[in-house]
Amino acid sequence: MSLNKVMLIGNSGRKPDYKQFENGGRVAQFSIATTKKGYTAKDGTVIPDKTEWHNIVLQNGLADVANNYINKGTRVYIEGELRTRSYQDAQGITRYIT
Repeated sequence: MSLNKVMLIGNSGRKPDYKQFENGGRVAQFSIATTKKGYTAKDGTVIPDKTEWHNIVLQNGLADVANNYINKGTRVYIEGELRTRSYQDAQGITRYIT
């Protein structure tokens, strides 16, 4: 058995990039930040906040919702799965993004 499920609560870094295609499909892309709060360890060491950025891609109906309601700083709950895509950069090197 395997499981590929992600749940994120964070703040949008910007308004989504929204595109409509000739076939009627829509896509919205944006990123959200999640922050793990820092703390002071028992020995006095200060551990700072740690922010992670997550790339989000939504399709069709969810893309429409994102386009209409998400702006920079909007608090969002995202549930989905991780997908890794590949592309070739300007130098012809294959790069991967999750």
